[in-house]
Amino acid sequence: MIENFKAFVVNKTEADFSGEVKNLSINDLPAGEVLIKVAYSSINYKDGLASIPKGKIVRSYPFVPGIDLAGVVVSSEDPRYSAGDQVIATSYEIGVSHYGGFSEYAVIPADWIVPLPDTLSLKEAMIYGTAGFTAALSVQRLEENGLTPEKGKVLVTGATGGVGSIAVAILAKRGYEVVASTGKSSEHEYLHKLGAQEVISRDEVYNGEIKALDKQLWAGCVDPVGGESLAAILSKVHYNGSVAVSGLTGGGNVPTSVFPFILRGINLLGIDSVYCPMEVRKKLWARMATDFKSEVLDSISKEISLDELAQTLPIILQGQARGRYIVKM
Repeated sequence: MIENFKAFVVNKTEADFSGEVKNLSINDLPAGEVLIKVAYSSINYKDGLASIPKGKIVRSYPFVPGIDLAGVVVSSEDPRYSAGDQVIATSYEIGVSHYGGFSEYAVIPADWIVPLPDTLSLKEAMIYGTAGFTAALSVQRLEENGLTPEKGKVLVTGATGGVGSIAVAILAKRGYEVVASTGKSSEHEYLHKLGAQEVISRDEVYNGEIKALDKQLWAGCVDPVGGESLAAILSKVHYNGSVAVSGLTGGGNVPTSVFPFILRGINLLGIDSVYCPMEVRKKLWARMATDFKSEVLDSISKEISLDELAQTLPIILQGQARGRYIVKM
């Protein structure tokens, strides 16, 4: 019988905000059909926001953040899952309005769960996590819109972050000539190890000037940055090329024009991993365990404990993270 277990709990009152490891009981967990013993979680930008008082992510307090988790089913009220099954749960309301993965145990609705593919470990599933799923969904959408290695170079912005790092690795695995963009000159070797053939600075993507149409440089782009940089990218993508955008670390406003769309047939693809349909989700996790799975996946991550979480979360918000941080329970 499970009595107490550890979880990272954030709490906010009129006078104070805290984030610390506490002891909880099963009765503290929300309603759901499947009780999971969490093996690993991972840290995403949303989790960083959940750890600060003005992050506007958490809807009620006290709360357990963590939008990702992978573990083993302890018990299930749903016939699709049985004790001992290895599973993944990411996105939906996890870590936002439903207690998340920064906990040794979690109760999750069965409809939010994906069975762990046979060729993927629980640890590898969290090296991916939401960031990796977003990267994989970006690549899949680009290919559905006609991208192939023969079409030319593919740009990845924010390349040292979670989405960017895994996008570089997936694209290289699939034979693309990857151009990785980063503001960190010290990380060129890291990006080359992931498979980038060329590493460029942020200024080479956006130097402060946005033209309606610029020189065509890239066949496609995985962009977790957004903002003015995205506007510059759209003007530099090949005829009929595509850009998959999934983030806004560079800002929410994109000062572009219609010209890339009506004169070059550019496709701007919005990537949402939160409410991605389960049918698509399961098929994509299967690809992430097979033809998308890179041999360098392990080198993308750094493992920490639950007790190290509080000191690691600010690194994500400061944009200083490299690759993925995974939390071992």
